[in-house]
Amino acid sequence: MIAWLAAVLTPSAFAAPNATQASLAGTGDASDGKVHIPFSALGAYRTLSLRGLEDVRTVNVGVRRDRIVKAARLRLVYSYSPALLFPMSHLKVSMNDQVVATLRFAPESAGRTVTQDIEIDPRLMTDYSALQLKLIAHYSMEHCEDPGNTGLWADISSNSEIVLDEVPITLPNELALLPAPFFDEHDVNPLRLTFVLPSNASDATLRTASVIASWFGSLADYRKARFPVTPDLPKDDHAVLVGRLDDLPPNVRPVGVSGPALVITDNPAAPGHKLLIVTGANAQDVDSAAYALVLRTPGLSGPVANIGRRDPEPERKPYDAPRWTPVDRPVRFAEIVKRPEQLQSLGGALETISLELRVPVDLTSWNEVGAPLDVRYRYTAPSVQNNSALSIEMNKQLIKSYRLTPNGDTAGVKSSGARGSTAELEVPAYQLVGDNQLDFRFNLDSEKSTLCAGATGNPARASIDPESTIDFSRFVHYASMPNLAYFANSGFPFSRMADLSQTVVVVPVHPAPHELETMLTILGRIGKSTGYPALRVQVARPSETARFADKDVLMIGGSPAAPLVSAWSESVPLAVDTRAADVKRVGFSKAQQAGAGALRLNVDAALSAVYGFQSPAAKGRSVVALVASDATRARELLDAFDDPQLVGLIRDDVAVIQRDSVESARIGERYAVGHVPWRDRVLGFASRHPVLLGILGVLAGLLLAVGAFNFLQRLAQRRQEF
Repeated sequence: MIAWLAAVLTPSAFAAPNATQASLAGTGDASDGKVHIPFSALGAYRTLSLRGLEDVRTVNVGVRRDRIVKAARLRLVYSYSPALLFPMSHLKVSMNDQVVATLRFAPESAGRTVTQDIEIDPRLMTDYSALQLKLIAHYSMEHCEDPGNTGLWADISSNSEIVLDEVPITLPNELALLPAPFFDEHDVNPLRLTFVLPSNASDATLRTASVIASWFGSLADYRKARFPVTPDLPKDDHAVLVGRLDDLPPNVRPVGVSGPALVITDNPAAPGHKLLIVTGANAQDVDSAAYALVLRTPGLSGPVANIGRRDPEPERKPYDAPRWTPVDRPVRFAEIVKRPEQLQSLGGALETISLELRVPVDLTSWNEVGAPLDVRYRYTAPSVQNNSALSIEMNKQLIKSYRLTPNGDTAGVKSSGARGSTAELEVPAYQLVGDNQLDFRFNLDSEKSTLCAGATGNPARASIDPESTIDFSRFVHYASMPNLAYFANSGFPFSRMADLSQTVVVVPVHPAPHELETMLTILGRIGKSTGYPALRVQVARPSETARFADKDVLMIGGSPAAPLVSAWSESVPLAVDTRAADVKRVGFSKAQQAGAGALRLNVDAALSAVYGFQSPAAKGRSVVALVASDATRARELLDAFDDPQLVGLIRDDVAVIQRDSVESARIGERYAVGHVPWRDRVLGFASRHPVLLGILGVLAGLLLAVGAFNFLQRLAQRRQEF
């Protein structure tokens, strides 16, 4: 019956995450210490294209603080033009501006893929190193070659890799190094950090662990993060311990601590690994220690830090997540990029200037208005009119293209010398999703018109002014729910408040380790989306229904057979069918369904699923439940959220995950969240029904005419009476 479900699914409005957000991590063999880091894991998701007489591309690579490199090798996969003048053309490879190899181009390999290993002095490999690949190309012995000649090219494959032979070193027990070694920003691998929690952990302990996991998830960002939970110290990894002093294992309980404290110590079960202990005399102390950690209290040093009482930051406002683009005002590009260099491009073939714009998924253009874009840009102006152009794209769809003229003046573009050119346009609403990529593609055409004429010795330049703006303030917040695509891609509706102040996480009375791992990992995903720790999240048990009022509920282990789910059976889009032989026999049975439109699952079958519905405790509030029958199915569930292909299939209000497939369906009743001002409703209705608007206009005109006629007639009668 799963195949039948696939036939009724509607296309999702949300695509899989952008390639720039998909982590293609390096692989390694722990036995020999070799780590293979492909270029695709270092930000080079596509082929590096080198064009012209001289062109450079840079790939940045880092080394963890707890590793030293004893040998390094670059495995370069590339191809080059057969039209080159081979005695003079080559590829220069440098590390941190020091040349490590010069690769000559051989005619017999031209136009084919070449793989070459290059040894790199390990002393050049620092915690943050820049690998530079420079093309020196010629096609003629003449002194006036055309830098725009199409025969001047070399392509570096994203399958190229850096191979490091690393040796682990033991870092000191030093809080000043945090978040290392538990998370290292130079490590491109997915973060896997174990939490040590007792089987009977209190709500307060689980809440504090959730805050810390969300913080590590925000740090991991594109790398992804997973947080296994165990009651015992891991034997081969770092770990985080959260809890009161009396609840900690005796062999790692710190001495001389009476209040909130952060401790880094050796893991006695795993030599060479560390423990991060967040503790205190009571639950309030543990919270204070966690706040000091995730809010990065300055001055932490040494193996132990006794901390005074620390409160969380003031409650956040809706939609103000640090990683989201503000939508209540025009936003300058300088606020979006991390470095000003991201708005500049230099070289023979100018690279695309890209901006990542993450906006709330419930952002809607009720009146079909777009987002105004005010772009100021500069470029190396051609000396004569040619085909040079600037193309502006949103999510790989063209918005508008402008011809680049010698003096910067063109139709629809204002020019003002020192400020460069300005273009005002509008991004159509239908091109916007939650995670957006705004691209500026400069194509500076060759100026060479005759032999030895017009060739320039300087590389072309182009830049977008940081004072350029984009404005989403004309949009409204409105969404038809439930929609699991919102949750899968950005944690909505929970991420609406970056600190999760309107979220309660419901866990079973006796949660299994895989259920706690699901809770921490999902909160880490929400932290990744918002870029902020879940400082005000709450944790409750199924019986504490009074705490669900006016809250969005994230339910872990929300099995259809659970008491709370059974109590909400009229709202839940899932039901238990003990007579079903297999989960694949999912279907509808009007005569047997437990709730209106419920999807029936076999309670004894191995399954993992996500489902959503409106909270019975508060109208307009949402419930998202994650259920897995065992640890294996829980891993499949979390793997689906990490897979760019599968996560795009999680949508509607029920998603069933089975191994490498996801089947989603729309079953339950719809409800709306957000608010549309009455003016926007009227204007939106009018724009969607122009004929009806015309009829209403005619009727209104007739009514006004009749009213005016009657008024004038009565006025004339009164004059006659006098």
